[in-house]
Amino acid sequence: MNLSTALQLKPGDVVALVGGGGKSSAMFRLGAELSQAGRRVLLATTTRIFATQISLAPAFIRFNPEHQSLPDILPKLKTLVEQHGHALLIGPTEPAGGKACGVEPETINALAQSGLFDTIVIEADGSRMRPFKAPAGHEPVIPRSVTLAVPIVGLDALNAPLTAETVHRPELVSRLSGQASGQPVTADVIAAVLAHPEGGLKSVPPAARVIPLLNKFDLAPSAPASDLAEMLLRVERVDSVAVAILTDPDPVQWVQNRVAAVVLAAGAARRFGAAKQLAPWQGKPMFLHAVDAALNSRAGPVVVVLGAYAAECRRALGTRPVTVVENPGWAAGQSASMKAGLAALPPTASAAIFPLADQPLVSAAVINAVIARHQRTLAPVVWPEFAGKRGNPVLFHRRLFAEMERVQGDVGAKPVLLAHRAEAAVVAVDDEAVLIDIDTPDDLAGNFPSATMSKNQDTPPCPLPRKEGGSTSL
Repeated sequence: MNLSTALQLKPGDVVALVGGGGKSSAMFRLGAELSQAGRRVLLATTTRIFATQISLAPAFIRFNPEHQSLPDILPKLKTLVEQHGHALLIGPTEPAGGKACGVEPETINALAQSGLFDTIVIEADGSRMRPFKAPAGHEPVIPRSVTLAVPIVGLDALNAPLTAETVHRPELVSRLSGQASGQPVTADVIAAVLAHPEGGLKSVPPAARVIPLLNKFDLAPSAPASDLAEMLLRVERVDSVAVAILTDPDPVQWVQNRVAAVVLAAGAARRFGAAKQLAPWQGKPMFLHAVDAALNSRAGPVVVVLGAYAAECRRALGTRPVTVVENPGWAAGQSASMKAGLAALPPTASAAIFPLADQPLVSAAVINAVIARHQRTLAPVVWPEFAGKRGNPVLFHRRLFAEMERVQGDVGAKPVLLAHRAEAAVVAVDDEAVLIDIDTPDDLAGNFPSATMSKNQDTPPCPLPRKEGGSTSL
């Protein structure tokens, strides 16, 4: 996955890179990726920058507000960006040391309002080439126009001693994290600093998104890196976490994000002839198998939508840690229950997966495999396949939620899935359960006929089946 995809950049974004361990690499990679995609990209720095870093830009221009006004340089800056796709704006050169000064935040704000650039990416602090840091009182210098803050750390800092050789301003890292000087830099230490309002979140505008970038994954044990991403994602201010090797052609290894699970158990199950979701199967009501698989997976939170037989289903759920939503309009069809489930999701949920209430054989491992595929691709739709046959559960990215909310009738998310099937990602599984659902009492007895399975064995462009029971085939 490329970096601009992982950061989910939109036209008009102003990105601030802070921290250590790859800010310049990230800035120039974003410039290259976005310009190759046809966007007009301005790179800049609000802090000092070395001559060797300036040389990485395809073109640059100096701006000295003591002798120039912004209208003086805008025509040339616009031309450079049009010629090269991206260009670097720097301040005046320092008298000694080979560095250039940064650009004032108000200049960045004015450039963001000019409409001349699709994306602006700035380095907002320095780290003296260390992979990990905490900011001093005068930094970072983040303009108010910033829409995305990216705190960066080099994972080669993991397990290194908390000293000046490894960490920029180790005394500040020690104060923010509570780790004593000279002790190892653990995942807990890095998470404490990156998520601290005086650390990685310092001076970030309240409305800006926050996506930490964990660079140099190749230089770190995978378990601590994954643990660090999970720790950061527990911070509500953090939208997602990108894990990367910025020197690789395809740099982002995965994006850790929040995937909720929505179990639809609201229907009357007319074809089954009884309350299908409550029918006993292997010692408990059938819909609880889907609920428990979701609870045992990496998905969270788990939302259960009830309608018909709501009181009985609530009693069956007991003390399970789920969010229960009762949909009074359940009789209007699956789309109404789907929308009720989406409305119950927290704004921090990046995607939702829909385990089906009448597929009790689907395991937490399958749910995790679908989530993992999404996090390695950020595809808007992901489904599992067994032997080349499309199955369930299906995952949808948040950017499709608005389309899902416009669906009417007893069709679930089928129209949205079909509209985006060309962008979908697929995960092959060796578990036939993704194709098996229960429609009849005979199915419930364990006699899963080929007719039951065949309904989910269509291949594109055939639609996934519509069901009329207590769940939805998405």
